[in-house]
Amino acid sequence: MSFSKKDIKQIEQKGLTIAQVNKQIEMFKSGLPFTNLVSAATVGNGILKLTNQEETYYTEIFNNEKDQKCLLKFVPASGAATRMFKFLFTFLEAYNPEKESINAYLNSKDNKDLYIFFVGLEKFPFYREIKDQLNVLYPDYETLSISKQSQLFVKAMLDENVMNYGNFPKGLLPFHEYKNNVISTAFEEHLFETALYSSSSSSAKLHFTISEQHKDKFNSEFARIEEKVEKKTNSQFDISFSYQKESTDTIAVTPKDKPFRNEDGSLLFRPSGHGALIENLNELDADIIFIKNIDNVVVCKYKEEVAKHKKILAGILIEIQTQAFKYLEQIDNETLNCDDVISIAKFLVNKMNVKISHEFEKYAEKYQIEYLREKLNRPIRVCGMVKNEGEPGGGPFWVKDESANVSLQIVETAQINKKNTHQKTILKNATHFNPVDLVCGIKDYKGNKFNLTKYVDHKAAFITKKTRLGKDLKALELPGLWNGSMANWNTVFVEVPLITFNPVKTVNDLLKAPHQIK
Repeated sequence: MSFSKKDIKQIEQKGLTIAQVNKQIEMFKSGLPFTNLVSAATVGNGILKLTNQEETYYTEIFNNEKDQKCLLKFVPASGAATRMFKFLFTFLEAYNPEKESINAYLNSKDNKDLYIFFVGLEKFPFYREIKDQLNVLYPDYETLSISKQSQLFVKAMLDENVMNYGNFPKGLLPFHEYKNNVISTAFEEHLFETALYSSSSSSAKLHFTISEQHKDKFNSEFARIEEKVEKKTNSQFDISFSYQKESTDTIAVTPKDKPFRNEDGSLLFRPSGHGALIENLNELDADIIFIKNIDNVVVCKYKEEVAKHKKILAGILIEIQTQAFKYLEQIDNETLNCDDVISIAKFLVNKMNVKISHEFEKYAEKYQIEYLREKLNRPIRVCGMVKNEGEPGGGPFWVKDESANVSLQIVETAQINKKNTHQKTILKNATHFNPVDLVCGIKDYKGNKFNLTKYVDHKAAFITKKTRLGKDLKALELPGLWNGSMANWNTVFVEVPLITFNPVKTVNDLLKAPHQIK
């Protein structure tokens, strides 16, 4: 693909090279391979299910070790809340209270989301604040019809000159309401939760990936709540922020795989999804990193239960990592005997879910040791998995790559060829899904950080169809942070209870029990 001087300047200003952009265009042309599922990961076949005794054991490991570790919580938080209110934006465009009552509209549309929203209106944490705004904006508000009040309420929520919730960062929206009308955001709830498990020697480190345009808002929110949260948790918070790098943006193309151009003739580049955040994660320095999405929080009465399972996952990581480090030290000190080689192979198979090559026993001992070292010396992730009860999202599977290597992976449904009967059957038989509940070890046994970008499966990307100004385009998303970006990590899956997964995908999710005080 040849580019003009103006194009080349634009590409270089983004921190990209012409070769990188051409490679992206080739991906659109050639297409990306589907993931080759071998089987669903299930309890006893890739997923650990712990007894109460084992949960206590791993919790004690974490509690005994945590003050000797640098702990950090990593929270992807760059998303705006637009999709939370999608059905309400549609309602505003379509509904006219002068022509029909709200009840007639709801009945004619048979819109379950709208019905739930209006029935639960007074239980939303922002209800009182919006009502106060409406009484100022419309002094006769209380005398208006229910239909008009309903329309104005939604309008105030979404109007950029009033609350502007649709363009707000999700992490700073009112999520929970406590006694005395005290409102808490998802950002604040993450601080309280973090103090329960990711706090070492009364210091709690958090890193949020945010949109640069929202940094002042996040700083203001922290300034507002810092003293209160630190006093209640007896912790000092060390908070840092980063942004998705422009150099991770990908070029958009037309349906015919030509570079898509803006109205001014410039190339269109788009943020490449959360997979780009592997770059942000790679720049952090900690012994144990907890990863959790910004919208997955609970009210205070459930926090201890959620924290308990984070400690368990971290305890498993510490135990596995400690043994792996001992073996790596033995390998590097050349103190292994034949029995040790067998022990390491068994450890990889039984504890780290590594499938050893069928040719392994034919290797000379020297090459066996090299093989085992390469398998051991990788970043480690311990991932909570929840029983599948109909929630959308990726799940745990055994996957075969192009070299016939089989490994545990988190796979998104978009990566699966649902036209293939066998693959569709495996997907249908999946028992668990991924709640994005990870505990990660990103250092080797000498304390050096791994270069996480070396462990990415670049073919585990997505091509999606989008529109811009009414024109169709194709967009490329990089391998997801916990999908292809961690494809070559060592992986352990552990069943965790549903209470650990409480995302807010639509505004109505705030009405669910884990987000309500009563």
